[in-house]
Amino acid sequence: MDTIPSRPGWIEVIAGCMFSGKSEELIRRLRRAQIAKLKVQAFKPAIDTRWQGNASGEIVSHDARRIRSVTVASADEIEKKIEADTEVVGIDEGQFFDASLVHLAQALAAGGKRVIVAGLDLDYQGRPFEPMPHLMAVADFVTKVHAICAVCGAPATRSQRLVRSEERVLIGDEKVYEARCRHCFAPHESGAGEP
Repeated sequence: MDTIPSRPGWIEVIAGCMFSGKSEELIRRLRRAQIAKLKVQAFKPAIDTRWQGNASGEIVSHDARRIRSVTVASADEIEKKIEADTEVVGIDEGQFFDASLVHLAQALAAGGKRVIVAGLDLDYQGRPFEPMPHLMAVADFVTKVHAICAVCGAPATRSQRLVRSEERVLIGDEKVYEARCRHCFAPHESGAGEP
């Protein structure tokens, strides 16, 4: 984000495919806010269990950057845990929350808080992964990040599932997903059919 609004309270969304650096960018922005001596609170969904041994609660990027966070089961739980003097709220893996995340982000921004949400914009079939597209629509700033296609090296915008499963939410890492460009993306290879 290059521009800083003159009045407090806005929403930033960092969206992209797996391995595109979404969490890394979220952590970078939250650390900069801490350097600026702003009160920061970060949240991550309880469903994301990829980083075992992370009992203390941290958002962790694939390149091992980390920042302290609170693990929550829902957007309602985030709302209950926000402290009154918090100025910046970071939320990782926004796609794992329901539509109430959109309402929460808007209410927090209206209340003068900077809200930064990172998450997948598309699911493993290349379909919009709610609530992220809705958040992108109401956000003041949107950053779309890209990975590198594991097949051809082009900019990647899709998350290719490498294992057979028809579950929309399947938590995994590089053994379960790889980044692909539009042309190398083959959702039918996941065993779930065409998008």
